[in-house]
Amino acid sequence: MSNFFDKSVNYGHRYRLRSKFVRSGFTSFSKHEIVELLLTLSIPRKDVKTIAKTLLKTFGSIKGIFDASIADLLQIKGVGESTAVALKIIRSINNLYLQEQLEDTPICNSVEKASMLWENRLSNLTVEVLEVAYLDSSLRLIKDGIERLETGTIVATTVYPRKIAEAALRRGARAIMLAHNHPSGSAEPSDCDERNTRTIKIALQYLDIQLVDHIIVATNGTFSFKENGLL
Repeated sequence: MSNFFDKSVNYGHRYRLRSKFVRSGFTSFSKHEIVELLLTLSIPRKDVKTIAKTLLKTFGSIKGIFDASIADLLQIKGVGESTAVALKIIRSINNLYLQEQLEDTPICNSVEKASMLWENRLSNLTVEVLEVAYLDSSLRLIKDGIERLETGTIVATTVYPRKIAEAALRRGARAIMLAHNHPSGSAEPSDCDERNTRTIKIALQYLDIQLVDHIIVATNGTFSFKENGLL
């Protein structure tokens, strides 16, 4: 079995990148070196620097690479199916990591992490969706406690307070957090968003269920109702 640190096996540029990462993470890496290191996991025995730089130039950023579809990734010379799928797997694993973090920490203390999670989940979608996070009495995310309740058009998704309340009761949730995306606009809430959020909050109060936050995701960032004093 080969040894990761065996220089005779991992000699050269790849070895130096991996060794540098083990010593200090991505602290001293350029963006294309980060992408290079990722590519070495699925492309053996080949110089991947040109591919890394092409990916960054085409998709604009590391986030853009991870948000790209498999079909778009396959248009890049040197990127095969295994590499495209590997990039999507890494992105999905990151989402699971963030979700499990929220199962360990009261979500009201983790607005930034929650925003990151939904930005990763929703920012590259082309239609509007509504997701709900179900929380226990300690405001921790219930295991596997995120559900997509509605999928709409590119401009709107219909929000049904009764459906949200029934889903929360079915999960035994004591609190919830809402998240939806604006595929073609700003993260700023519309008047409709604000009205729907107030209606849902009032409906849940009758059931002794707290609405902790409502996060809106757009390509330009996220918006938290709680942080902006709208809850």
